[in-house]
Amino acid sequence: MERIRVFQIGCGKMSVYTMRYAIERGAKIVGAADINYNLIGKDISEVMGGDKRNVIITNVSDLDTYLEETNPHIAIVTTMSLLKDIKEVVRTCVSHGVNVITTCEEAFYAENSNPTLYHELDVLAKANKCTITGCGYQDIFWGNLISVLGGTTHRISKIKGSSSYNVEDYGLALAKAHGAGLTLEQFDKEIASADRISSEERQNIINSGNYAPSYMWNTVGWLADKLHLEITDIKQECVPQTYKEDLNSDTLKMTIKAGTATGMSAVVTAETKEGIILEAECIGKVYGPDEVDTNEWTIVGEPETTITIKQPATVELTCADIVNRIPDVINACPGFIPTSRMPEPIYRRESLEKYLTE
Repeated sequence: MERIRVFQIGCGKMSVYTMRYAIERGAKIVGAADINYNLIGKDISEVMGGDKRNVIITNVSDLDTYLEETNPHIAIVTTMSLLKDIKEVVRTCVSHGVNVITTCEEAFYAENSNPTLYHELDVLAKANKCTITGCGYQDIFWGNLISVLGGTTHRISKIKGSSSYNVEDYGLALAKAHGAGLTLEQFDKEIASADRISSEERQNIINSGNYAPSYMWNTVGWLADKLHLEITDIKQECVPQTYKEDLNSDTLKMTIKAGTATGMSAVVTAETKEGIILEAECIGKVYGPDEVDTNEWTIVGEPETTITIKQPATVELTCADIVNRIPDVINACPGFIPTSRMPEPIYRRESLEKYLTE
């Protein structure tokens, strides 16, 4: 059976792992693209390490040409967090019939934050007989792990989760999206104030395609879809995080002064027709020396269960999920399909092409 051909889009911190993991699972990296002129023209080995691969990083503006030349089965997109910021790259891939799997957090369940663009890309993917999905760390630790715990519960009244991660690990776009480096006044004006609106006003913004959801907004939508719950009301609140001392940020290339925003906590609360409340918090910030990643979820009901993951390797877990999901995306029906409608993720021991059904 033919090896799966992968095109890497975005050659930053995440691609170090996605490319290596894909190669070690038998896939072939046939192309790579980025917007960073410091990377364009270099062999991918200069990003991921190891022996020279004879795959040169190209300018993403020439993506159409290189997709035509390399004919990949799937593109891994590890760039931005909002769907509107990756839409042109996704459109280009899908127009060539290339499947897309992305770490874009909004793509995890874009239907509840940017339905207009979601449906546009869904129609395009169906027309070109390929699949788009978003996944990563949340696919397991905010999604499938929680739904599986629900299977051991007789009655659920509430699902409550909290997860933290260091924005330094994910690049400049994500750090800025979390308000890292802003003064508290700037944070309130640029981020927090956007959620001091009515549900009707928020829905109008969502319908316009200009809403900026926190990561848990899409996670709560995913959980509701997976558990077959109907959301009747949903809201989010973003609160700045601070640290007691100055912190140096290599990603932002600045010193974040004590008392200014190192990032944010975003709490999303949803009520459902079935009476189950979904409340999820993500804390993304530049870490102090005493801070580490955490992930804790509680199923409130009969019985009550809490699961805590200590210091998860969030970046590596994200990238491993992306690579392990590749066969599921290729096997899926065409469209913009969330992983809530795919098989539960599994460990891929053998070469990825051996898991294809076609």
